[in-house]
This record gives sequence, C-alpha cells and structure tokens, in this order.
Amino acid sequence: MRHDTDNRTTAHVTVDDLSFGYTASPVVRDVSLTVEEGEYVGIIGPNGSGKSTLLQLVLGLHEPDRGDVRLFGHPSRAFVERERVGYVAQDVTENTKEMPITVAEVVLMGRFPHAGFGRIKTTDRERTREALRTVGIEHLADRRITKLSGGQRQRAYIARALASEAELLVLDEPTVGVDAESVAAFFDLLDDLNDDGMTILLVEHDIGAVLEHTDRVICLNREVYFDGPPDEFVETDALERAYGTDLRRRSEASAL
Repeated sequence: MRHDTDNRTTAHVTVDDLSFGYTASPVVRDVSLTVEEGEYVGIIGPNGSGKSTLLQLVLGLHEPDRGDVRLFGHPSRAFVERERVGYVAQDVTENTKEMPITVAEVVLMGRFPHAGFGRIKTTDRERTREALRTVGIEHLADRRITKLSGGQRQRAYIARALASEAELLVLDEPTVGVDAESVAAFFDLLDDLNDDGMTILLVEHDIGAVLEHTDRVICLNREVYFDGPPDEFVETDALERAYGTDLRRRSEASAL
C-alpha cells in the first residue's frame, strides 16, 4: 500500500449522531456506528429502512442534516483518497449493459489513481491480473463485461476494487439478481477477502447470509435496533421490532 501509516486510523468508518432525509421526514435518524479495520459488518433492514442511504452518506454522496461521517478519520464529503474505498452498487448490472469494454479493462480502471499522468505500466497490468485471479475470473479477462452473468459482473467490480488497493469494500445488495449457486460462491469470496484483511461493509437483503458470514450485524429501520455479534442478535427481538412483524413465527409457519 502506498498510504502513509501516520495518516491512518484503524476506524475506517465513523458515523456520529447522523440524521438525513430527502424531505422533512428522516430516512436515517440518530445513527452512530464505527467500522474498524478488518471488520466484516452486515446491515439488514426492511425495504425503505435507509440502508442504501446510509451507505451513500458514508461514501460522502449526501450532506447530512445533522451529525458527522468520516472515512479513515476524514470528513467523507471531503475525502479525496477514493481508491482506498471500493464500492459495488446494487445496480451495477444495469450500469454495465451498454459498456463495450472487456472485463480486464473494467478492472484496470482501478489502477488509474495509481498510474499518474494516465500512463498504464506493467505493474498496473500485473495488479489487474492478480485481482482477476483472486476473484476467480481470470479466464474471463477478454470477455465483454456485457456478456457476463450478474454474479460474474459483481466479481469484476470487486476485482476493480482490489486492483485499486482498496482497504474498505462497501457493497449495496450485491446479490440481487444473482442465482443461488453464484450467491454461495460470492459469499465464500467475501469470507476469503475478509480473512486476508479486507474491511467489508455490506447491505444485504438475505438475513440468513448476513448471520452466517459476517462478524457483526447492524439492524436498521431509520434508526439502529441492534449492533453486535450475530449470535447475540438472534437472541433479541430486534428483527421483529425493526420489521414490524414476528418474522420468526411467519418463517416457521411457511416451513410447515
């Protein structure tokens, strides 16, 4: 990594008393949380609960109505070392439908902040190949990004983050539209990346996957209903309170 360790903080994300709304009604309210280096954090909550908005605030895409958001100790709106954050959006599949470029070219984009004056070097191409190998799609390097499945496209964008030498991976509903077999492999990949030291902040609709794979669960519906280990979460009523229904009973009934 090229970043000066003197400028680092182990807190990759810091959110303090955050509130934001597109209208007079808040979408997120009084949210405080910290994501430390090496953590694997999953955010769950019902549709419209503010999960994606919270990620956008973390990334500095909105100005909070109240509170403070920081990336690596710096205000997120003014954070300039964007290569340190890899973002995979929920609509990445839609955004790539008309892109007439190859998988390798997409991943190589992650090297642009490091290239300097637009000059792509051998090192940049080596990093690109290494990233493709890490996510298991090196054999697809020359294929058009538009020809990949949804799961393969998500891997390509994670590879781009790896090529940029990102330290924080932020994912917003990355398994939407991905088949079940690919979803399982995708979460195995995230596990491996986290084991290798990648900090992950994930919004995911699959509660079971979050409970199985992450180290920490945040249950959100405008405000935080729970923030802690998955095994403690399942012993609380936070899920029912956040979703406004007894999901456990409904799930048990549907299994009968």
